[in-house]
This record gives sequence, C-alpha cells and structure tokens, in this order.
Amino acid sequence: MTVSRTIRNQAQTMKGRITEELGRVTRNRRLQRRGTTDRVSGSLKQAATKAKGAFRRNGSSPR
Repeated sequence: MTVSRTIRNQAQTMKGRITEELGRVTRNRRLQRRGTTDRVSGSLKQAATKAKGAFRRNGSSPR
C-alpha cells in the first residue's frame, strides 16, 4: 500500500463528504449525489488497498 495512493483515496473521500454536505445545504441533489459517489468510491478504493496489503503480508498471494 503506497502512501500516495492512500492519501489520494482519503482525499477523494473527504472531497466527497464536503461535496455531499454542500449539496445538502444548498438543496442541490445533483451535487449531493456526486458527493456521495465520490465518498463511496474513495472508501471502496481504501478497502481494496487494505485487502491487497493484508494478503501480501500473509504470504498467500499467487506467484
């Protein structure tokens, strides 16, 4: 798990949270949906990266 990828995924998650809240405050559903998708996408990328790291550490990765 590289640090730059982790930071990029966390930034996408934070950007999504901010955008979602901005959409909620301004009652803009399109902005709110875009924020939700960014937040969820960033979270899924983080989870996938963590899962990859867990398999690599256990030595059960295919060679």
